Amino acid sequence: MTFSKGFTWGAASSAYQIEGAWDADGKGPSNWDAFSQTSGNVFESQTGNIACDHYNRYQEDVGLMKEIGLQAYRLSISWPRVYPAGSGSVNQAGLDFYSRLVDELLAAGITPWVTLFHWDMPLEIYNRGGWLNRETAEKFEVYAAKVVSHLSDRVTNWMTINEPQIFLGPGEHEGPQTTNAKKSHAERLRTAHIALLAHGRGAQAIRGSAKKAPSVGWAPIGRVKVPATNSPQDLQAVIAATHGVFAKDFWNNAWFADPVFLGHYPADGLRLYEKDLETADGKVVRRMLEDPTDLATICQPLDFYGINVYDAERVRAGKDGVPEKVSFPPGQGQTAVKWFVVPEALYYGPKLLYERYRVPIVITENGMSGHDWVDCDGRVRDFARIDYTRRYLLELARAAEDGADIRGYFHWSILDNFEWQSGFKERFGLIHVDYTTQRRTLKDSARWYSNVIATNGASLSRPAGV
Repeated sequence: MTFSKGFTWGAASSAYQIEGAWDADGKGPSNWDAFSQTSGNVFESQTGNIACDHYNRYQEDVGLMKEIGLQAYRLSISWPRVYPAGSGSVNQAGLDFYSRLVDELLAAGITPWVTLFHWDMPLEIYNRGGWLNRETAEKFEVYAAKVVSHLSDRVTNWMTINEPQIFLGPGEHEGPQTTNAKKSHAERLRTAHIALLAHGRGAQAIRGSAKKAPSVGWAPIGRVKVPATNSPQDLQAVIAATHGVFAKDFWNNAWFADPVFLGHYPADGLRLYEKDLETADGKVVRRMLEDPTDLATICQPLDFYGINVYDAERVRAGKDGVPEKVSFPPGQGQTAVKWFVVPEALYYGPKLLYERYRVPIVITENGMSGHDWVDCDGRVRDFARIDYTRRYLLELARAAEDGADIRGYFHWSILDNFEWQSGFKERFGLIHVDYTTQRRTLKDSARWYSNVIATNGASLSRPAGV
């Protein structure tokens, strides 16, 4: 089994999760600096102050990426490393760091894919309302233009924002890092709209500032559903659930993707939120949601739809065919973070999203947290990650065979790292990191993945192993 010619094989990370150097060389504080440095917010009050020390060890890390054979590396830019106060004076040292990193990647034969916002916002912007303040979208556009102008002589693959469903989410899925749980639903809808406006203005900034023809996308969560059975009714329920808005949360695809690709918000979501939009605050938000200028800004042409997929929900056709969530069978596999192992998530998610939006799909994140440690002989035998990734990639290949235009796959993550409010408890990396010594160790999965890359997926048809 092989993937299409030119398929991109990579791995991913984000700035706050690996860089450390939280106040080095003129970097300003971020919302995540403030959050993690407040005792009790993160597992065992751990912080990303040092994380993987990638800021100082990027050359070693790129060398390990080259050893694995990565074709591409997805990184993010720390906004407060470039604009310490969010706007105003530029921190040249921050731009220079990313310039050195890009040069190191290119020298290693690795193509950089750059995300402009992966959750770390300048604290000054956050304290002025963050995504509740329309000025944030304007400042994001200025920041995007500066970064693109500086790096686009070498970088051509760009993403605007990562996982708006999570950094804006109001509910149990997203964790305590979001403040939207304390807002009315009308205010939450406002934050989502402004984040989408930032995406649109960011996409415009990329195209307007790029020195080389850019490939522009974004990277939301792919909220995937799989059928309880193969009956036609359950398959229809999966389609409806994948594209529907059923709850007052952001745990869906359409509320974010419809404005981006179709130029309007989904009708079922507007009906569900109707009472919220009738309040005094809601009426202001409704005007924003219906504003043709805003919608035109959000609906920028994109070259790819990046989706982050880890697990899925299981659904069946309930009364009158309405999708109904059902439990997985007892004993369904789970990763260390207790997410269900659902390989067909990489079949139904990419396939159904491609069929709705007709934009090439890139899997911008997929991976698992494992119980990984360095053995007495110096190896990390993470066979569960090998089996997990093999199963998911086989399903992704099946989606491509069934007509979905799949252009690339980025494993999450390249390094074990700071996993947000879980601190260093979860290990997602292809490379093990000893956080005390900062020693890196290639896991068996990294060597296995190297062979997958070298064979363009052909090795997946053989039994999993190193």
